[in-house]
Amino acid sequence: MKRIKASKLKESMLAYLFLLPALVVLSIFTFWPIGFSFVLSFFKWDFRNMKNPYFYGFGNYKEILKFDYPVKFPFHIGFLYSLMYIALAALTIFTIFSFINILRKKQFERGFLLALVPMVIYFFLNSSVKPSLAIILNVVFYLSIFLILKFKLIDNKLIKEHAWISAIVGIVSYILFEFQFSAGYNGAKYGIIDYLMDASEKNLFFKALVNTTYYVVLTVPIGLTLALLIALLLNNEIKFKSFFRTAFFIPFVTSSVAVGLIWKWIYNDDVGLLNYLLSTMGLQPVKWLKDAKWTIPTVSIVSIWKSVGYNAMIFLAGLQNIDTFYYEAADVDGANSMQKFLKITWPLLSPTTFFLLIVSVIGAFKVFQEVFILYDGLPGPYGNSGMTMVYYVFDLFYRQQRMGIASAAAYLLFIVILIFTFIQYRVGDKVVEYVS
Repeated sequence: MKRIKASKLKESMLAYLFLLPALVVLSIFTFWPIGFSFVLSFFKWDFRNMKNPYFYGFGNYKEILKFDYPVKFPFHIGFLYSLMYIALAALTIFTIFSFINILRKKQFERGFLLALVPMVIYFFLNSSVKPSLAIILNVVFYLSIFLILKFKLIDNKLIKEHAWISAIVGIVSYILFEFQFSAGYNGAKYGIIDYLMDASEKNLFFKALVNTTYYVVLTVPIGLTLALLIALLLNNEIKFKSFFRTAFFIPFVTSSVAVGLIWKWIYNDDVGLLNYLLSTMGLQPVKWLKDAKWTIPTVSIVSIWKSVGYNAMIFLAGLQNIDTFYYEAADVDGANSMQKFLKITWPLLSPTTFFLLIVSVIGAFKVFQEVFILYDGLPGPYGNSGMTMVYYVFDLFYRQQRMGIASAAAYLLFIVILIFTFIQYRVGDKVVEYVS
């Protein structure tokens, strides 16, 4: 027995000795900077206090979140209205899918009215939704959702089978309720998005947060969709497959500086390739690098072009891991290509999609190089239109030499990424299908 314990102890010590060089490197270049920057975020350390930084508490965080001018409405009001729009979006999903069930089964569902009636009430009260009334409506909406789920008044099977469609319906419904169907109290619109848009004009951190979120929403879905289409094409038996794989993958391993310089020429107003193509199609040239409204889209185009090859290769690996047995069985049952994709490819590819979604969102929130290179070290042409979260941290640390507040901004970025990642994991647990 003692020999066995001694043998296990020796194996463990040997394993840790092999790991020791990696742990030392990680400690010096990863763990120590993370810990030191966290402590630094609570200190007033800038070019004035370089030699004698002093404890500032949450002062750095408060300074980051301080507004130059008051916002139109408090955060809690926007949050309250957003909860109402979320509840309305959930009821919209229940109403649509229960109506489809009624048409398919020709049998009335009791939960249909429980989902529909609160929405009708909201539309009647739309022009006078005070915060106090919004609280009452929230209670009614969430009580309806609770009763529907608790007593299974609506068949959830169709919703679960089409989880991605349900998510799209919910997002579109939320946007419509906040921006189209809601005038708010006294004609003013309320909601988290409205709050952030207003706050971005009065606080540089919120400007960076809105710009980065806009970039993520624009880049990730389009990039992953294009990557999936490329992977589906490359998964077929086509000529020069190796050439196309290499061609799509080369931008990913190319230097970001080289990519940025090439795209600066492509975006050029006078001799740029993109405006030349627009002119040949009879369209007006666009001032890609001089117009603030095009700042985030131009950066997104470059990022999508650079990363689409890598994502396509990961998708291709996922496609090749799907057993051909499923497709052979589908052929026997007479399934067409679309049915195969929706019932076989897409569900079995969900773990790969989930992985790429997590990695892409985290990577998109860290965008910096593209902005820095395209705009010659500036955050966009004017108005901080290209100010992103990482650029905001870089500007505080490198240019303003305010190390304490830059560390605080970095941890606020970490919290934002953590929230988005947590939401994705929670949703992913319900929609991702793992096949052993």
